[in-house]
Amino acid sequence: MSDRTVLGFDTSGPHCACAVLRGGAVLAETFEPMQRGQAERLMPLVEDVLRIAGLSWTDLDRIGVGTGPGNFTGLRIAISAARGLALGLDVRAVGVGSVVAYSDGLDDVCVALPAPRHRIHLGWGGRLVTRDANLPPPEGWPGRVTGPAAAMVAAPSVAPAPLAASIARLAGGASEPVPPPAPIYPQPADAAPPADPPPVILPH
Repeated sequence: MSDRTVLGFDTSGPHCACAVLRGGAVLAETFEPMQRGQAERLMPLVEDVLRIAGLSWTDLDRIGVGTGPGNFTGLRIAISAARGLALGLDVRAVGVGSVVAYSDGLDDVCVALPAPRHRIHLGWGGRLVTRDANLPPPEGWPGRVTGPAAAMVAAPSVAPAPLAASIARLAGGASEPVPPPAPIYPQPADAAPPADPPPVILPH
């Protein structure tokens, strides 16, 4: 990671999380639970973290952002902010998935994330499955679980890595080139096709 100064943030769930690291050391971090209002809260929170760390926007070398899976709107808020900041500051924005971030530094764990309809997303080793709650991990997966939905899995749980700090650390260590951050959608959004047929354009 060298001595990069990296900002990391995430709004993929009912929270705003933010941290800034330099050379892998956490200078400031915060995590605010919230069900809504992330769009209005994110940038003031980032500015607060930079102020606590004694940094300005121009001190940043890279931006890390959580890419989920998670709340559809929350993902778009954070990723749009990261892309915009990267463009304005002329730095690289790096997307970090929630499974990788929550398991950063932990050995032999899978990560449980909330999914719609009281189900869970379970991730490990680059694999992600969506399944009912209160089941053990799939056969061959680690027997321990971490993440915000760990209590919904029939397995021992361990404390997750700090989300925003992990995102910043992993983003800072990512090798070039890196693609622009994009949301991870394990399944299509819940949207029904339009009931009305498309308009018919008659030839003149």
